[in-house]
Amino acid sequence: MGAHATKEAIWLRQLLAELGLPDDDPTILQMDSQSAIAIAKNPQFHNRTKYIEVCHHFLCRQVEEEKIELDYVPTNDQVADTLTKGLN
Repeated sequence: MGAHATKEAIWLRQLLAELGLPDDDPTILQMDSQSAIAIAKNPQFHNRTKYIEVCHHFLCRQVEEEKIELDYVPTNDQVADTLTKGLN
């Protein structure tokens, strides 16, 4: 899911740059997976990350190039989850 949001953020950044509104600061993506954030920030080889899909490598590259910044938000604090997941 993070790779899809990253693609959308990069597309919006490019659109804004073409409209004359470039942004040099990284776009902040909020995620609830601390392990995904750790892997993206430190993509060195690990046994568990051996078979990561190509889309996750794209996310890692965008973090390295400082176009995207990942921020941890606990699952219970995510406002968007209320709109996408069933209620109890």
